This record gives sequence, C-alpha cells and structure tokens, in this order.
Amino acid sequence: MILVTGATGHVGRHAVGLLLDNGSEVAAVTRNPPTANLPAEAHLVVADPSNPQTLATALNGVDAILLSPRAVGNAGTELLSLAAEHGVRRVVVLSATTVERPAGHERFAAHFKAVEDAAKASGLQWTFLRCADFAANALGWAPQIRSTGIVRGAYGDAATSPIHERDIAAVAVKALTDDDHAGRSYLLTGPQPLTQRDKVRLIGQAIGRELSFQELSPEQVRQGMLAQGMPEDVPERLLGSLADYAKQAGPSTDTVERLLSRPALTFAEWASEHADAFRPSTQS
Repeated sequence: MILVTGATGHVGRHAVGLLLDNGSEVAAVTRNPPTANLPAEAHLVVADPSNPQTLATALNGVDAILLSPRAVGNAGTELLSLAAEHGVRRVVVLSATTVERPAGHERFAAHFKAVEDAAKASGLQWTFLRCADFAANALGWAPQIRSTGIVRGAYGDAATSPIHERDIAAVAVKALTDDDHAGRSYLLTGPQPLTQRDKVRLIGQAIGRELSFQELSPEQVRQGMLAQGMPEDVPERLLGSLADYAKQAGPSTDTVERLLSRPALTFAEWASEHADAFRPSTQS
C-alpha cells in the first residue's frame, strides 16, 4: 500500500492515478471527501496530515509514503516518526529546487530542508524530488486572462523552467515503487527556461488569443495579493524568488528525461491541456 498526502493537489492527484494504473494499492489522504473527486479504486483516507495522529490507523500496512510538505505543514518529523513505528519502509518527499539552488527568502527553502532532514533521520529509505516551479502555478493568472487578456505582475523577465505536474508524479511513482532511487536527490525542472512573458505568450497561443504582460512594481503586486485576502507569506514567497530569477534564470536539467526515458513535457503542452481554464466562458 502506498499512502499519498496532498492527494487532491496538482501532483498528488496525478500520482494517485499513475499508481493505480501501475497496479499499486493507494491510500489517498483528503481532509474533505465530498470534494475530493478521487478514483473509486483508491482507498480514501479522511485525515489531516498536519495532525499525524489522524493517520495512525491508516499507516497500518503502508509500505511507502508520498509526502507533500505543504500538506503536512510543520508536522513532518512527527509524521515520519509515526510512519517508522508502523513499519513504513520508504518516503518520497516533494521538495524544492531552492534547497539546492537558493532563491528568494531563505525561510521558505528552510521548510523543505527541515522535512528532508527529518526524512534522513527517520530511518526510512528516502528520495527527494527537488522541483522547479509548477506549470500549474500559471492557473493563478486565469481570472485576469479570462476577463482582460492582460496579466499584471512584477518581474516579467524572471525566467524559470516550469515543470508539468504529471512529470513530477511520474518520477514520484518510480521512486515509490523502485528501490534503485533510495538515497537519491533529484533536481526536477521542465525542459527549457521561460520568462513570465514567454508563459503568457504560450497560453495565448493555446487559446488562440493575443495576451500581454503588464509590468507592475513588486509593491503593487504585493498590495494587490493582500487585497485579495492572501496571507502575507504568499506574495513574499512569489516576489522573493522572482526577484532572484530576474537576475539569473532558475536551474534547468534533463533529469526528467533521463528518469522517464522520454522528453519532459513542455509548458506549451501544459497550456494546451489547460486551455479551457483561460478561455472566457463564451469560448469554452
């Protein structure tokens, strides 16, 4: 049995499907079963991974865990200790490139590093997937694109190599089911660096509409995000990393291609798959 935390997230949802396709038994953790919309073949675990004791019973018979630090919050050490007590053998941690290639505010990378350190100390076999920014982060632009065709943001020339969430999930499945990946750290990115302007252009091509990026000051963006009710750490996380990537592009690797024996999925492919999210309702 493989337990997936963050099962309704961008990576977790794909991982659940791929594991089931692979013939694995899957325990998918969700806080809100009525809205989870997970495959019927998955064992639904109603629990809060940031409170590991709610998972105590579900850990019986589990061989491996896909651990999302965002899902477990500050409870990674407790969850891993509990997993070891229940005989879990392996953990795959969804980490971040900033652990290895610093960018943005140090405390955000420190959270991922703390989970990695807890995994190393747990006695479980571990694999770390240090991921670049998710292509799916661009969904945050969808309301602006649908309504005006203009993305307003800071650091339009900041460049990263965004990774398709399905590629992360595919690598995670390999690490969860194959002993060869134990003790490895993988830096996972998309196949090429793209600026924010590039990504907006590619979304425009996917929906057949000319889009534009309007440069704002970082403070304007921060105030706009706070006005939408976002916690302060959200703009700080975003703007801190973008400021660094505007000076030097984020890392770009061929690790996905080497591990999956196929090219990494491009941002253009991701945009085409998610085109409906960016189209005005009259186009959908």
